[in-house]
Parts: sequence; C-alpha cells; structure tokens
Amino acid sequence: MAVGYLLDENVDVAYRDQLAIRGPWSVRVVGERTVPPKRTTDPDILIWREGNDFVLVTNNRRTMPRHLADDLTAGRHVPGIMMLDDDLGIGGNVEELLLIAGASLPDEIRDRIIYLPIR
Repeated sequence: MAVGYLLDENVDVAYRDQLAIRGPWSVRVVGERTVPPKRTTDPDILIWREGNDFVLVTNNRRTMPRHLADDLTAGRHVPGIMMLDDDLGIGGNVEELLLIAGASLPDEIRDRIIYLPIR
C-alpha cells in the first residue's frame, strides 16, 4: 500500500511511533502541521483525505460509518478507513495495520471501512 496513515486525534500516539519505525509509509496525527487541526469534524477530515493519500486510523465506530456513507452519497471518495479494536491493544492493532499495508493495493480498501482484526 503506497498511501500513508492519518491517525485520528483520539488514537494513542504510540501507534504513530510503532508504524513509523516499521514501515516505509508516512504516519501523521490529526493536529500536526500540514494535516487537519485538532477538533476538525469527521466529515471535514474525510473531505480533506479525498485529495490526500492517507488511510484514516480511528476508533470511532459510532459515527464514522454514517459519515463515510454520507461522503460516498455526495460523490466523494476516500483512500479507506481502518477501525481499531480496543481488545487487540496497540501491538495487535499495529500488527493488523502492517499486515494490511503489506498485502493490500490502495484500490482494495478505497471507500471502505476495514474493521480490525481482519482474520
């Protein structure tokens, strides 16, 4: 997968550190320079990502599916969304993200939410 990961601002920054040292992709966190600032609404993050190749990593299972559906209905597209599983812990989720990054082509996850774990 050639795209990077954009971590939702509520995702532990340990994910950034673990992903950055274990792969050749860009890992950014909402609130950092050149990405949406903290407190950006989920719909606005999805719109920003349409023009930027970042898969969103989030734990927002409650509203993100609805926001993605609204985005697709409006004719927009996103590189994909990875939904973390709290039961896996950081290490388990990172392993899942690495597996997906190594085994997926960008179009395979485009406009989809992938719920971890994938197995």
